[in-house]
This record gives sequence, structure tokens and C-alpha cells, in this order.
Amino acid sequence: MRDPARAYRELAVRSASPVGLVVILYEEVIRCLRRALDSVQRNNIERRTTELSHAILVIGHLQSVLDYEQGGDVARGLANFYNSARSKILECTGPQSQELLESLAVEFSSMAEGWQQVDRELNQQAGAEPEPTMAGAVPVPVLRGGEARRQRAAR
Repeated sequence: MRDPARAYRELAVRSASPVGLVVILYEEVIRCLRRALDSVQRNNIERRTTELSHAILVIGHLQSVLDYEQGGDVARGLANFYNSARSKILECTGPQSQELLESLAVEFSSMAEGWQQVDRELNQQAGAEPEPTMAGAVPVPVLRGGEARRQRAAR
């Protein structure tokens, strides 16, 4: 039997706008950080390591799609944020990492809310219905790719 949550996420990816894909990735980072936090509290080192490694991978993807030419200072600011987040994640190696993980989850949640707002505004401008779980806080030129990236993500 197929996992309903996974099927829902796959459908969301297929129907998401480019900014909506960014939101989905932010939400994934947040889930990873929260699961890592839970793992720290349960002293499950293997799961914590897996979740943090996945968060780093997703953040790396977010950074790889930045368009520095069109995005300018915003893209550079996001790159700095991603670099800082990855560095902080690498510091999360023991029980003392709980505060840092929570702080990172809050930072990514705040950024995701901004992206969601951008997605809503872009959908309104286009006359489309907003995606239920997608959105943004930075101008779209910050992102490279578009349709080809959406197709790769849906695979």
C-alpha cells in the first residue's frame, strides 16, 4: 500500500509553482530539524545524524538554484543564510544542540512564511488560486530553473 503522506507530497510538487517548490523544500528542512530535535531528546544518535544530513542536503539544493545574476543582494543574502544554517547544523552533535535546532527550525519557519506570502501574491497577480502549502518572501528572479526543475523534482 502506498504512503498517503508521500502521495500528497508528490502531488504538491507536481502542481507547485517555482516559489511553491521552495516552500516545500523549506518545510522539509523544518521537518528534518524537528525530527532531529526529537532524536536528540530520545538520545537516538543514528536518527539525529540521518535527519541532519538530509537537512544539509536540502539546504544545498536550495542554494544551488539561486540566481546571483538576477537575484543580486537577495540571492547573496540567502546564500549567506544557507551557509550559516549548514554550519549551525554541523554543530548539533549532542544534547546541548536542542536550543540550536529549535532556533534553526524557527528561522526556517519564518523564512517559509515569507516565501508563502510571495507565492500568494504571485498567484493573485496571475489570477490563479494559491497553492495550499506553497509560497514566498523573495522576488522570483532569485531562482533559476522553473519548469525543468519542477519536472526533476516530481520524479
